[in-house]
Amino acid sequence: MRPELQRRVQRYGWDYSSPHYDTGWEQQLWPAQERLLEKANLKKGEKVLDISCGTGLVTFPIAKTVGSEGEIVAIDLSEGMIEKATEEAKKKGMSNIIFEHMDAEELEFPDSTFDIAINSLGLMYYPNPDKAIEEMYRVVKPGGRATALVWGRRSACGWAELFPIVDRRVESDVCPLFFQLGTGNNLYQTFQKVGFEDLQSDRFDVTLQYESDEEAIIGAFLGGAVALAYRKFQEKTKEKAHEEYIDSIQPFGNGSGYDIPGEFVVVSGRKFE
Repeated sequence: MRPELQRRVQRYGWDYSSPHYDTGWEQQLWPAQERLLEKANLKKGEKVLDISCGTGLVTFPIAKTVGSEGEIVAIDLSEGMIEKATEEAKKKGMSNIIFEHMDAEELEFPDSTFDIAINSLGLMYYPNPDKAIEEMYRVVKPGGRATALVWGRRSACGWAELFPIVDRRVESDVCPLFFQLGTGNNLYQTFQKVGFEDLQSDRFDVTLQYESDEEAIIGAFLGGAVALAYRKFQEKTKEKAHEEYIDSIQPFGNGSGYDIPGEFVVVSGRKFE
Protein backbone atom coordinates (compact mmCIF):
# COMPACT_ATOMS: atom_id res chain seq x y z
CA MET A 1 0.00 0.00 0.00
CA ARG A 2 1.35 3.45 -0.89
CA PRO A 3 2.34 5.54 2.17
CA GLU A 4 -0.15 8.30 1.31
CA LEU A 5 -2.99 5.79 1.03
CA GLN A 6 -1.97 4.03 4.23
CA ARG A 7 -2.03 7.33 6.13
CA ARG A 8 -5.46 8.12 4.71
CA VAL A 9 -6.80 4.69 5.66
CA GLN A 10 -5.44 5.05 9.19
CA ARG A 11 -6.64 8.62 9.64
CA TYR A 12 -10.23 8.03 8.58
CA GLY A 13 -10.36 4.52 9.99
CA TRP A 14 -9.53 5.76 13.46
CA ASP A 15 -11.95 8.66 13.04
CA TYR A 16 -14.65 6.07 12.50
CA SER A 17 -13.53 3.82 15.35
CA SER A 18 -13.10 6.59 17.93
CA PRO A 19 -16.65 6.30 19.40
CA HIS A 20 -16.15 2.55 19.93
CA TYR A 21 -12.48 2.35 20.92
CA ASP A 22 -12.85 2.59 24.69
CA THR A 23 -15.62 -0.03 24.76
CA GLY A 24 -13.50 -2.53 22.87
CA TRP A 25 -10.06 -1.83 24.29
CA GLU A 26 -9.83 0.38 27.41
CA GLN A 27 -10.08 -2.38 30.00
CA GLN A 28 -8.34 -4.96 27.85
CA LEU A 29 -5.25 -2.86 27.09
CA TRP A 30 -4.71 -1.28 30.49
CA PRO A 31 -2.37 -3.98 31.89
CA ALA A 32 -0.05 -3.52 28.90
CA GLN A 33 -0.27 0.27 29.01
CA GLU A 34 0.37 0.26 32.75
CA ARG A 35 3.54 -1.76 32.08
CA LEU A 36 4.54 0.84 29.47
CA LEU A 37 4.16 3.67 31.97
CA GLU A 38 6.18 1.77 34.59
CA LYS A 39 9.03 1.39 32.08
CA ALA A 40 8.77 5.08 31.13
CA ASN A 41 9.57 6.03 34.75
CA LEU A 42 7.82 9.39 34.53
CA LYS A 43 8.61 12.11 37.06
CA LYS A 44 6.83 15.16 38.41
CA GLY A 45 7.28 18.26 36.29
CA GLU A 46 8.43 16.52 33.11
CA LYS A 47 7.44 17.63 29.62
CA VAL A 48 6.03 14.60 27.78
CA LEU A 49 5.10 13.90 24.17
CA ASP A 50 2.35 11.27 23.86
CA ILE A 51 2.33 10.04 20.25
CA SER A 52 -0.76 8.37 18.79
CA CYS A 53 -2.65 9.33 21.93
CA GLY A 54 -6.01 8.03 20.70
CA THR A 55 -8.79 8.75 23.19
CA GLY A 56 -6.29 9.51 25.96
CA LEU A 57 -6.05 6.12 27.66
CA VAL A 58 -2.35 6.72 28.33
CA THR A 59 -2.46 10.52 28.23
CA PHE A 60 -4.56 10.95 31.35
CA PRO A 61 -2.44 8.70 33.62
CA ILE A 62 0.63 10.58 32.34
CA ALA A 63 -0.98 13.89 33.26
CA LYS A 64 -1.63 12.70 36.81
CA THR A 65 1.94 11.49 37.21
CA VAL A 66 3.76 14.62 35.97
CA GLY A 67 1.34 16.84 37.87
CA SER A 68 0.33 20.44 37.35
CA GLU A 69 3.97 21.51 37.04
CA GLY A 70 4.43 19.08 34.14
CA GLU A 71 3.15 19.35 30.58
CA ILE A 72 1.84 16.82 28.07
CA VAL A 73 1.53 17.36 24.35
CA ALA A 74 -0.65 14.57 22.94
CA ILE A 75 -0.85 14.04 19.19
CA ASP A 76 -2.78 11.80 16.83
CA LEU A 77 -3.39 11.54 13.09
CA SER A 78 -7.11 11.04 13.73
CA GLU A 79 -9.09 14.21 14.37
CA GLY A 80 -11.91 12.06 15.75
CA MET A 81 -9.61 10.66 18.41
CA ILE A 82 -8.29 14.13 19.26
CA GLU A 83 -11.82 15.52 19.61
CA LYS A 84 -12.89 12.72 21.94
CA ALA A 85 -9.74 13.00 24.06
CA THR A 86 -10.11 16.79 24.31
CA GLU A 87 -13.70 16.44 25.52
CA GLU A 88 -12.66 13.87 28.12
CA ALA A 89 -9.82 16.09 29.37
CA LYS A 90 -12.30 18.91 29.93
CA LYS A 91 -14.59 16.58 31.89
CA LYS A 92 -11.66 15.52 34.04
CA GLY A 93 -10.55 19.12 34.59
CA MET A 94 -7.03 18.45 33.27
CA SER A 95 -5.34 21.67 32.15
CA ASN A 96 -1.79 20.40 31.62
CA ILE A 97 -2.52 18.63 28.31
CA ILE A 98 -2.34 20.09 24.80
CA PHE A 99 -3.93 17.97 22.06
CA GLU A 100 -2.79 18.41 18.45
CA HIS A 101 -3.57 16.76 15.12
CA MET A 102 -0.18 15.61 13.78
CA ASP A 103 1.64 12.90 11.81
CA ALA A 104 4.05 10.86 13.96
CA GLU A 105 6.52 10.67 11.06
CA GLU A 106 6.70 14.47 10.77
CA LEU A 107 6.64 15.93 14.26
CA GLU A 108 6.16 19.69 14.22
CA PHE A 109 8.46 20.42 17.16
CA PRO A 110 12.00 21.78 17.44
CA ASP A 111 14.87 19.46 18.31
CA SER A 112 15.34 18.61 22.00
CA THR A 113 11.90 19.77 23.17
CA PHE A 114 10.71 16.96 25.48
CA ASP A 115 12.00 15.06 28.49
CA ILE A 116 10.36 11.89 27.21
CA ALA A 117 8.45 10.68 24.16
CA ILE A 118 5.94 7.85 24.56
CA ASN A 119 4.23 5.82 21.86
CA SER A 120 1.55 3.38 22.97
CA LEU A 121 0.45 0.96 20.24
CA GLY A 122 0.84 3.39 17.36
CA LEU A 123 3.99 2.29 15.54
CA MET A 124 2.38 -0.78 13.91
CA TYR A 125 0.13 1.44 11.78
CA TYR A 126 2.67 3.85 10.26
CA PRO A 127 3.96 3.58 6.69
CA ASN A 128 7.50 4.13 8.01
CA PRO A 129 7.81 3.36 11.74
CA ASP A 130 11.61 3.77 11.57
CA LYS A 131 11.08 7.42 10.61
CA ALA A 132 8.69 7.88 13.53
CA ILE A 133 11.30 6.52 15.96
CA GLU A 134 13.91 8.83 14.41
CA GLU A 135 11.54 11.70 15.11
CA MET A 136 11.14 10.57 18.71
CA TYR A 137 14.93 10.66 19.04
CA ARG A 138 15.13 14.13 17.48
CA VAL A 139 12.57 15.81 19.73
CA VAL A 140 13.77 14.47 23.10
CA LYS A 141 16.40 16.43 24.99
CA PRO A 142 19.93 15.13 25.57
CA GLY A 143 19.53 12.87 28.57
CA GLY A 144 15.88 12.37 27.64
CA ARG A 145 14.12 9.08 26.99
CA ALA A 146 11.69 7.35 24.69
CA THR A 147 9.44 4.37 25.38
CA ALA A 148 7.23 2.47 22.93
CA LEU A 149 4.68 -0.33 23.22
CA VAL A 150 3.76 -2.63 20.32
CA TRP A 151 1.89 -5.87 19.91
CA GLY A 152 4.11 -8.96 19.92
CA ARG A 153 4.22 -11.95 17.58
CA ARG A 154 1.21 -12.86 15.48
CA SER A 155 1.34 -16.45 16.79
CA ALA A 156 1.02 -15.19 20.40
CA CYS A 157 -2.02 -12.96 19.77
CA GLY A 158 -5.23 -14.99 19.82
CA TRP A 159 -7.27 -12.35 18.01
CA ALA A 160 -4.92 -12.15 15.00
CA GLU A 161 -7.18 -14.10 12.63
CA LEU A 162 -9.14 -10.85 12.36
CA PHE A 163 -6.80 -9.52 9.68
CA PRO A 164 -7.15 -12.37 7.14
CA ILE A 165 -10.90 -12.43 7.79
CA VAL A 166 -11.12 -8.79 6.71
CA ASP A 167 -8.45 -9.06 4.02
CA ARG A 168 -10.47 -11.74 2.22
CA ARG A 169 -13.21 -9.14 1.76
CA VAL A 170 -11.17 -6.11 0.68
CA GLU A 171 -8.76 -5.46 -2.19
CA SER A 172 -5.59 -4.77 -0.16
CA ASP A 173 -4.08 -5.81 3.16
CA VAL A 174 -5.43 -3.70 6.02
CA CYS A 175 -2.27 -3.84 8.17
CA PRO A 176 0.28 -5.95 6.27
CA LEU A 177 3.21 -5.33 8.66
CA PHE A 178 1.23 -5.11 11.89
CA PHE A 179 3.27 -7.69 13.84
CA GLN A 180 6.68 -6.90 12.34
CA LEU A 181 8.06 -4.67 15.11
CA GLY A 182 6.93 -7.08 17.82
CA THR A 183 8.72 -10.05 16.25
CA GLY A 184 12.24 -10.92 17.38
CA ASN A 185 14.33 -7.89 18.38
CA ASN A 186 13.04 -5.61 15.63
CA LEU A 187 11.80 -2.78 17.84
CA TYR A 188 14.94 -2.89 20.00
CA GLN A 189 17.17 -2.82 16.93
CA THR A 190 15.32 0.14 15.43
CA PHE A 191 15.72 2.12 18.66
CA GLN A 192 19.41 1.23 18.61
CA LYS A 193 19.81 2.18 14.95
CA VAL A 194 18.48 5.73 15.39
CA GLY A 195 20.85 6.39 18.30
CA PHE A 196 19.11 5.47 21.55
CA GLU A 197 21.35 3.92 24.20
CA ASP A 198 20.88 2.27 27.60
CA LEU A 199 18.20 0.17 25.92
CA GLN A 200 15.77 -2.10 27.73
CA SER A 201 13.29 -4.52 26.17
CA ASP A 202 10.41 -6.30 27.87
CA ARG A 203 8.23 -8.97 26.22
CA PHE A 204 5.16 -10.05 28.18
CA ASP A 205 1.71 -11.62 27.92
CA VAL A 206 -1.67 -10.08 28.77
CA THR A 207 -5.07 -11.75 28.73
CA LEU A 208 -7.68 -9.70 26.87
CA GLN A 209 -11.02 -10.26 28.55
CA TYR A 210 -14.32 -9.85 26.72
CA GLU A 211 -17.60 -10.55 28.48
CA SER A 212 -19.64 -11.47 25.39
CA ASP A 213 -19.60 -12.06 21.64
CA GLU A 214 -20.91 -8.53 21.16
CA GLU A 215 -18.09 -6.94 23.14
CA ALA A 216 -15.48 -8.97 21.26
CA ILE A 217 -16.99 -7.94 17.92
CA ILE A 218 -17.03 -4.25 18.89
CA GLY A 219 -13.35 -4.40 19.81
CA ALA A 220 -12.33 -6.26 16.70
CA PHE A 221 -14.41 -4.60 13.98
CA LEU A 222 -15.70 -1.24 15.21
CA GLY A 223 -13.05 -0.09 17.67
CA GLY A 224 -9.81 -1.04 15.95
CA ALA A 225 -7.60 -1.03 12.90
CA VAL A 226 -10.07 -2.57 10.43
CA ALA A 227 -12.91 -0.12 11.10
CA LEU A 228 -12.71 1.72 7.78
CA ALA A 229 -12.73 -1.46 5.70
CA TYR A 230 -15.49 -2.92 7.86
CA ARG A 231 -17.64 0.17 7.36
CA LYS A 232 -17.91 -0.65 3.65
CA PHE A 233 -19.20 -4.18 4.21
CA GLN A 234 -22.81 -5.04 3.43
CA GLU A 235 -24.81 -6.41 6.36
CA LYS A 236 -24.54 -10.02 5.18
CA THR A 237 -20.77 -9.59 4.79
CA LYS A 238 -20.54 -8.22 8.31
CA GLU A 239 -22.52 -11.12 9.72
CA LYS A 240 -20.31 -13.66 8.01
CA ALA A 241 -17.14 -11.89 9.16
CA HIS A 242 -18.50 -11.84 12.72
CA GLU A 243 -19.16 -15.58 12.57
CA GLU A 244 -15.66 -16.33 11.31
CA TYR A 245 -14.05 -14.16 13.97
CA ILE A 246 -16.08 -15.65 16.81
CA ASP A 247 -15.18 -19.12 15.52
CA SER A 248 -11.50 -18.14 15.55
CA ILE A 249 -11.56 -17.16 19.23
CA GLN A 250 -13.63 -20.13 20.44
CA PRO A 251 -10.54 -21.84 21.91
CA PHE A 252 -10.36 -18.95 24.38
CA GLY A 253 -13.99 -19.09 25.52
CA ASN A 254 -14.60 -19.06 29.27
CA GLY A 255 -18.31 -19.87 29.28
CA SER A 256 -19.99 -16.52 28.72
CA GLY A 257 -17.06 -14.57 27.24
CA TYR A 258 -13.44 -14.88 26.19
CA ASP A 259 -9.94 -14.75 27.66
CA ILE A 260 -7.88 -14.03 24.56
CA PRO A 261 -4.07 -14.17 24.78
CA GLY A 262 -2.07 -11.17 23.68
CA GLU A 263 1.67 -10.55 23.59
CA PHE A 264 3.31 -7.13 23.86
CA VAL A 265 6.79 -5.64 23.67
CA VAL A 266 8.01 -2.47 25.41
CA VAL A 267 11.35 -0.90 24.47
CA SER A 268 12.90 2.07 26.24
CA GLY A 269 16.04 4.03 25.44
CA ARG A 270 17.93 7.18 26.35
CA LYS A 271 19.43 9.93 24.19
CA PHE A 272 22.90 10.79 25.46
CA GLU A 273 24.28 13.25 22.91
